Amino acid sequence: MKDVIANPLFSIRFEVPFHEIRAEHVVPAVEGLLAEAKRCIEEIAAPTPSRTYENTLAALEDSTEKLELAVTIVDHLESVCSEPALREAHNRVQPDVGAFYASIPLHTGLWKALRDLAATDGAQNLAGAKRRFLEKTIDDFKRHGADLAPAGKQRLEAISRELTELTNKFSQNLLDSTAEWELIVDDQSRLAGLPDSAREQARAAAEKKGKSGYRFTLQAPSVIAVMTYLDDASIREQVYRAYNRRAVDEARDNRPLINRILELRREKAVLLGYRDFADLTLHDRMAKNGEAAARFVTDLETKAAEAFEREKRELAAFRRRSEGPTAPDLAAWDIGYYAEKQRNALYDFDEEELRPYFPADRVLRGLFETTERLYGIRVEEDSKMPRWHPDVRCFRISENGELLGAFYADLYPRDEKRGGAWMNGLITGGPADGRFKPHLGLICSNITPPVGDKPALLTHDEVSTLFHEFGHLLHHMLSRVEVRSLGGTHVAWDFVELPSQIMENWCWEREALDLFARHYETDAPIPENLFKKMRRTRTYREASAMMRQLSFAALDLKLHREYDAERDGDVIAYTNSVLQTYAAAPLPDDYAFLTSFGHLFSSPTGYAAGYYSYKWAEVLDADAFTRFQKEGVFNIETGRAFRDAILARGDSDEPMNLYKRFMGREPSVEPLLTRAGLRTRPPSA
Repeated sequence: MKDVIANPLFSIRFEVPFHEIRAEHVVPAVEGLLAEAKRCIEEIAAPTPSRTYENTLAALEDSTEKLELAVTIVDHLESVCSEPALREAHNRVQPDVGAFYASIPLHTGLWKALRDLAATDGAQNLAGAKRRFLEKTIDDFKRHGADLAPAGKQRLEAISRELTELTNKFSQNLLDSTAEWELIVDDQSRLAGLPDSAREQARAAAEKKGKSGYRFTLQAPSVIAVMTYLDDASIREQVYRAYNRRAVDEARDNRPLINRILELRREKAVLLGYRDFADLTLHDRMAKNGEAAARFVTDLETKAAEAFEREKRELAAFRRRSEGPTAPDLAAWDIGYYAEKQRNALYDFDEEELRPYFPADRVLRGLFETTERLYGIRVEEDSKMPRWHPDVRCFRISENGELLGAFYADLYPRDEKRGGAWMNGLITGGPADGRFKPHLGLICSNITPPVGDKPALLTHDEVSTLFHEFGHLLHHMLSRVEVRSLGGTHVAWDFVELPSQIMENWCWEREALDLFARHYETDAPIPENLFKKMRRTRTYREASAMMRQLSFAALDLKLHREYDAERDGDVIAYTNSVLQTYAAAPLPDDYAFLTSFGHLFSSPTGYAAGYYSYKWAEVLDADAFTRFQKEGVFNIETGRAFRDAILARGDSDEPMNLYKRFMGREPSVEPLLTRAGLRTRPPSA
């Protein structure tokens, strides 16, 4: 009992004691909570005189809540504060946790209990979210092997355990490979073209490591600056090759892991009666199957193809005009560099001109005010909540004095923190005594950090990233679903990006930008001529950007629907042959992007067979935003309608029903094509 009390992971409270959680707490806590969850499962499965929603389905949901929260916190800490002892503990418990969750639908007694419940009059009379929860749980059990013979169940459990181990290893290899690489440049003359902001960041990064010169890493702010601005093509090439060969070296080689992950996913799908992993995964998503997802991707490819080819020709011609007719063909590490120069020439616009108007603190305040105006909520900083790193900030969201939730914001890169940007829900509140318990969540990113006395000055893309992740967070924080498992972001994977991607639209609206886009020294708003330049460039090379996203979506579906190692050979070569058809320049022979494609391989499912969701959600967000454009981007009634129809409803109804509740119709692809500049006139009938 004393050990339980001393271990904070056994009983997580709303204000999570991150400062108290240590690596040695992980194994005993997870093992203890696993045992407790298993006991609860056995109690639910035991024969009972009567089956009710409360003693079966609600009890099943409650049985894993403590374990779920503890594991989520451990996963999170390993992704933002990775160190050897924590990683070892994390790796030790992950297989058992994965196997436990995989075993739930395979429990014969539990499956019988659910079927017995479904046959009762009480179940027949369920309505709303509770009825949907029962129907989805029954369907989920079937799709995860409840009707398999004992041998099939045993094999499925083994597959789940191995997938957990492999995808966890993939993620850690990628983190380590990213963190260990650096390039020190001593000769300042080789940094020609690099903006002062990036130069200052590189100098500060070197000083932080006790080195002289300028330190470049494979973290996003460093890579993007080099690939976009640096004149020295040899350095661009070096960074490009390193970035696209992460997790390839012998010590951290993700290639064999990818092959095995694909093999196991295929076996799992066939074992469960599906043609392939895409059909298994998409069964309960808006696309419903892999063929429909592939059709969607192909349709968008067709609509973007002509503009994409034109953009490639125009960029090559621009280089020849700039450097003469003998200028070499564009290499992969030239595209971003010459695209930025072309954009500057066409629109007299340099992305760096915007940086002084986006100090990080002002951006956050503007983000919060945007959501306050849309949804009637209030966001205030809380300096007292425990946190996992001094850079982390904490905030509370309230409405009319009621606490809706709290969240953490971890914004800047660190060597021990994985790359990218993400949102996590920690606690999903539910109804209690006529009110809702508050939610708890977090957002993480790797945006440009502050240097010296100067505030963090962001690019417009980084501003959009913060708005995007906060959209996910609002989906979690504004949830009002009576069933925890259907609340917040627990929705179909091809619907989950709508609340996040729609938020990015406000980053392009003058009315919204004026709330926060102020020069960090003069407090002046973005000049009108600069704003107009920014708006004009929104569709610049948009076909190329779309094809890049579609290349990942197409590759994902091909890997999970078509790829056969015996027939198609090396998975990296296969991947590169697919991606080359979408690439703006020839891919180098040693290109190995797939080994860093964490969206597909950093978890047993994740975005695997679902990467198309990003473009599908863009269709939804572009279409849904037309209502805001028509009724006012800060129209509180429109905001309330979106909140009530989408943000508050989670997965309490079919996603298409929720969408139609807001828009009054099914989505149209036309607003996306118009926004992307791929519709210069209305399409013919």
